[in-house]
Amino acid sequence: LNCAALPPTLLESELFGHERGAFTGADRSRGGLFEAAHEGTLFLDEIGEMPLEAQAKLLRVLTEGQVVRIGSTVPRQVDVRVIAATHRDLQQRMRDGLFREDLYYRLAVFPIQLDPLRLRREDIEPLSNHFLREFCQEGQTSLKTLSPEAPRVLERHAWPGNVRELKQVIERAIILSEDEPALRPEHIHFGKIVRASERNLMNVA
Repeated sequence: LNCAALPPTLLESELFGHERGAFTGADRSRGGLFEAAHEGTLFLDEIGEMPLEAQAKLLRVLTEGQVVRIGSTVPRQVDVRVIAATHRDLQQRMRDGLFREDLYYRLAVFPIQLDPLRLRREDIEPLSNHFLREFCQEGQTSLKTLSPEAPRVLERHAWPGNVRELKQVIERAIILSEDEPALRPEHIHFGKIVRASERNLMNVA
């Protein structure tokens, strides 16, 4: 679940579930993701964007192993492993009063600090190949590959957008490569793509 993608009320409903009539539009009872992930794993992306009220409810679930649906008083036992990720500095968010300190220490049982993509360039080629396979499978097209020169072009880029930017660049390159079996340097664009008509105008100027 991407915690930044939903408004607060909908976020709580997605996580904890709700009973019929709990709010406008709740025409039936529905279990949340914690119930769905019972005896499994729930990945909370962008945890640093979670509203404080939802943080308090999340802390209760992590501490007591119980979830209470919106509009209910009945606790339901859940056994869920939670993995959380964020691009935010949670220490600073705590100082700013935007992230609960007790929730931070409850989540940070085994923290992993992942360097930005520009500092781990050895990951660029395998990630690119992963996205190639993913997009080709989604489009039900023949599997494309990286040409020998393509990884070197990708590794020279600064990647301010990290892995999300790499994924977008690979998707764009697949489109530009059309029916060719490999992505070549001319298919790789990091900014605006200049159309042929624009290039002609530039040459005339």
